[in-house]
Amino acid sequence: MAQIKRTVIAVSAVGAMVVLTACAPAGYDGTNAGAVEPVAVAAAEPTVTADPEVSANPEASATPGASASPGAEEANDVPLPDGVELTESLTGKKFPRMGSAVVNQDGFLLYRFDNDTNDPPASNCEGQCIEVWPAALTDGNPKLKGVSDDAVGTITRPDGTRQITLDGWPLYTYIGDKKPGQWKGQGVGGTWFVVNPDGSKNLECLPKGTPKAVSPPSKTKSDSGSDY
Repeated sequence: MAQIKRTVIAVSAVGAMVVLTACAPAGYDGTNAGAVEPVAVAAAEPTVTADPEVSANPEASATPGASASPGAEEANDVPLPDGVELTESLTGKKFPRMGSAVVNQDGFLLYRFDNDTNDPPASNCEGQCIEVWPAALTDGNPKLKGVSDDAVGTITRPDGTRQITLDGWPLYTYIGDKKPGQWKGQGVGGTWFVVNPDGSKNLECLPKGTPKAVSPPSKTKSDSGSDY
């Protein structure tokens, strides 16, 4: 169990993006935003687990380059946004065609955003962007498997919630992924990518062209896609 002890303040800036994905199972039409995509099945075995020496050191859990903030070790008492749950675990897994990826406790893949920064760690996804790409929020104590705890940290978002980072990169899920094991967010807008267990972006199974995102929940049903 990783005890995250450091945090940085996130920069507030809207990042415009777009989504749907490819290299999907046979029969998936990436040009049709409303198409039902077959679910990719994850391999049974996770990736190599974290280095025992690293895991045994709770002080090594801060994001590289992140500066400590007062009260970083205190519990996060900020109420979560409606419908948003804490990310309770990060697990490195192998997927057919996709290769390595990180999933949460429900088996949904996590993504990173090229318009964010990891030095210093900061999120540039807000407003309707964060509706489409919910932040992976934490109470500072996620369970880790196949992910080194020395690469895991947090940032504090403008609303006071704490978002998990991996190698400094803030992590997100994608509302277009309807079932565990899907990666419809891969390559969206040319800036959203599945994250590897070391925090780097997974460049496998990239779609042809530039896919668009599903519409934010705040938009009308007549909208065919978002700009995020």
